[in-house]
Amino acid sequence: MPVINRIAEFHQEMTAWRHDLHEHPELAFEEHRTSGIVAEKLREFGCDEVVTGIAKTGVVGVIHGSTRSGRGIGLRADMDALPILEETGLPYASKTPGTMHACGHDGHTTMLLGAAKYLAETRNFDGSVYVIFQPAEENFGGGDVMVKEGLFDRFPMERVFGLHNWPGAPEGTFYWRHGPVMAAVANLEVTITGRGAHGAMPHNGVDPIVIAAAIVQALQSIVSRNVEPADAGVITIGHIKGGHTFNVIPETVTMLGTARWFAPEVGDLLERRFKETVTGIAAAMGAKASAEFRRAYPATVNEPVSTDLAVDAARAVQGPARVVPMPKPTMGGEDFSFMLNAKDGAYLMLGAGRGGNDPQVHHPRYDFNDAILPIGASWWATLAERLLKKG
Repeated sequence: MPVINRIAEFHQEMTAWRHDLHEHPELAFEEHRTSGIVAEKLREFGCDEVVTGIAKTGVVGVIHGSTRSGRGIGLRADMDALPILEETGLPYASKTPGTMHACGHDGHTTMLLGAAKYLAETRNFDGSVYVIFQPAEENFGGGDVMVKEGLFDRFPMERVFGLHNWPGAPEGTFYWRHGPVMAAVANLEVTITGRGAHGAMPHNGVDPIVIAAAIVQALQSIVSRNVEPADAGVITIGHIKGGHTFNVIPETVTMLGTARWFAPEVGDLLERRFKETVTGIAAAMGAKASAEFRRAYPATVNEPVSTDLAVDAARAVQGPARVVPMPKPTMGGEDFSFMLNAKDGAYLMLGAGRGGNDPQVHHPRYDFNDAILPIGASWWATLAERLLKKG
């Protein structure tokens, strides 16, 4: 069974939806226009119920099948954009300076809308399908908020499924794996307080810039010399701020970074050694330092049975040759992990590469590949019909 014919018929319509969403991006928990469009279309499609206001701007559409046994599954897409200045030059480029859909959530939303349109028209399944449009995936944990606000209590589903485009992989190829698929995430913040001085007289001060340099170097040894080589971990410092001019040693330096891991014990180790390293080096060099290790998202871990069901649906849409196992998980983070912590489910990747040196997600020249819209929509629809098969 290839891409569903009916979904292929409104590919152009889906593309127009996607371009409109791309043109009007909205940041986490500010997706008012986006969620309004989603709710309007779900009502237009004839969904049995459209619930808004979950996690501020989240939307859930309820579609009942032609028979209703009480069974149900959830299909989830994210809606928010990123604080990035778009550089694509496209006709439908962002009209909001400094904000763009640089991760493809406009495409994810569109694919799920396409599946909802088809499922509401055909209803060739037993039970209920819950289409979940989640806000604030980027950094603010909208998935966690939806779960805490009773998503799975209000909408009783057996399993929940998500999908992410992957521009580094061939167009239309599904990727899957059992177990961890994306990493746990922590946000790091360091403040080093020394003593300011004239740049020509460093002996009168305690230089937080020199201390910051020592800390950055030492942090890189945590994974290489503390984490078992067979495990995975990352500590990266991505931002350093201190000083204002050529010849003044500043009083303080701040640093921001990220940590990533899969195994809980590795996360605990990274947190402990990060704090010890920062405060210990600062103290040894005559300064004070605070070290904040703020856990953001847990690891995204696929439940095996749900993953196999998702893979079967992908093979039905694209054929076995275009459904392949991921050789290893990615160190990127994803707040769908909160849903998978609360409910069995799976998260797949869908290749979106156009060939050549495609800009990756979170790049100012990235753009979602519209060619995969009917593929993702067909996968979600096929998954619903197979898991909730009638009689």
